[in-house]
Amino acid sequence: MGVQSGGLWRVNIACQAGIAIVKYFFLSEGWVLGRVWEFGGLWNEAAWQRPPDIQRLNLYIRQDGETLWLYRAEDAVLMVEVLPDPQRLAEAANSPTISNVVLKRLITADQAIEHLAAAMNPAPPH
Repeated sequence: MGVQSGGLWRVNIACQAGIAIVKYFFLSEGWVLGRVWEFGGLWNEAAWQRPPDIQRLNLYIRQDGETLWLYRAEDAVLMVEVLPDPQRLAEAANSPTISNVVLKRLITADQAIEHLAAAMNPAPPH
């Protein structure tokens, strides 16, 4: 249920300060971001003086009846905890659910493009 298995993707993006490395992951609709890890452990907003830069993009794929949204994360992000939306948990109170998942392997931009292209052009049935 809920989370596309996969890793973070890296891509080099030109920015004013030079080259930035970006990672990606897909997340099922109805799931939200939880804790975030960086090289030193859990993300520390006081030390970084900001929250981690993780953004949901306006791109998604449909897989097995689920909508999987593409997210972009800055290079410092190593792992992301994701949780079912609390509203969805309340609605599904009588059914077994997954409480949380940690995405440990984010994917590259090339891999994200491959997934998006495959979703647009599915292989014909044999």
